[in-house]
Amino acid sequence: MSKESVENIEPKVEAMSTIVPKDAPKLSVKPIYERQALDRILSPLEDLAERSEHLLRASAAKNGAPQTPIPRYLYLGERGGGDVFRLGIFATIHGDEPEGVLAMNRFVTLLERDPEIARGFALFLYPICNPTGFEDGTRQARGGKDLNREFWRQSGEPEVRFLESEIYLHAFDGLVTLHSDNTSNGVYGYVNGSVLSENLLEPALRASEKFLPRDRRPVIDGFPAKEGIIYRSYAGVLRSLPGLERPPFELTFETPQRAPLYLQVEAAAAGLRTILQEYRQLRAFAQNI
Repeated sequence: MSKESVENIEPKVEAMSTIVPKDAPKLSVKPIYERQALDRILSPLEDLAERSEHLLRASAAKNGAPQTPIPRYLYLGERGGGDVFRLGIFATIHGDEPEGVLAMNRFVTLLERDPEIARGFALFLYPICNPTGFEDGTRQARGGKDLNREFWRQSGEPEVRFLESEIYLHAFDGLVTLHSDNTSNGVYGYVNGSVLSENLLEPALRASEKFLPRDRRPVIDGFPAKEGIIYRSYAGVLRSLPGLERPPFELTFETPQRAPLYLQVEAAAAGLRTILQEYRQLRAFAQNI
């Protein structure tokens, strides 16, 4: 994908004129004409869902869902002859990190070109987990909370409650979250859950290094790191239900936000593709032991 083609789908603020009375109260969020358009950045996924044999647009959320619905898609790979692996992929939990949804657009395009990558997988895609923050261009949701500090803490935030219900309901074999970091100059990631996590993140980082360098600092985002892998994380981050006897693998993949956008998109898409390939191989190996 060229830089120009990625930038064409990057949300841009449309200029519109308006008349605001001098005594009008200040708004706590951006006026609607200044907000970034959800439908524009999701248009590649919407277009693919219209014609793809594999990508489905999930039904609208109902009870307990956030006022601005969280878009959901399901990508069903060809049957692989064994178990179906259920993976949840989440992006833009921070509204000022649109790189994740663009990477998901690119990733699904790659799956359409090479369906073998997703053979045996059911991919539950949540490209914009914080739609109001995305519209407003803010890290927090419109309610003022950083959603990525609210999970499994009896949060009242509707976005968190909805995503928690999805994670609980679908009992994912793995969760992957996409982020971008404006304090880093390279790709890195967090691991939690299953011991498989590290064995998946390392090859994903290697694949992404074709496009961007790896962050190899000994301390990243305030945590000790080894070769770009962090083994701790903040309380309340998006993850599986704590305390499971057999937890899924959990990865957070970070790109350097100050790097060129098209390189971040390609790096994250390459990482996702590698995670699928490596997971299928590791599961096949484990079954043959």
